[in-house]
Amino acid sequence: MRIHHISILCADIWHSLAFYEALGFVVVTRFTAGITLGCWLEGLGMRLELIQVPSPQPTPRPFADEGYVGYYHMSFAVENLGEVLDTLGRTMAPLRILLSPREQVLGDRTYRVAFIADPDGLSIELLEDVTVC
Repeated sequence: MRIHHISILCADIWHSLAFYEALGFVVVTRFTAGITLGCWLEGLGMRLELIQVPSPQPTPRPFADEGYVGYYHMSFAVENLGEVLDTLGRTMAPLRILLSPREQVLGDRTYRVAFIADPDGLSIELLEDVTVC
């Protein structure tokens, strides 16, 4: 068994598509799902599905609700966190940062982490391994 894709419902597929393309994803399939638009994107070793919601409702805000249960974030390993944030800031202005870059020790590794939001507010972690060997 293996993961086929992760599906994200979005309010505006074009805004979401631009955001995920800036992260390194490429559209591989476009389709309609009933009355709405959808697509599969591949990149960073995975496949995402974007589906536009005809009548979107507000997205839950896990960073603002300590009692929230459910999807929390996707995490992407990056080579240089500062460079990625700068590039995304220029490409996706304004880039919404949920948690500014900081170091975090997890087990025997040290990471520089930041959280950003996609166009619908879904949280995405960017993680750079800065462990000194």
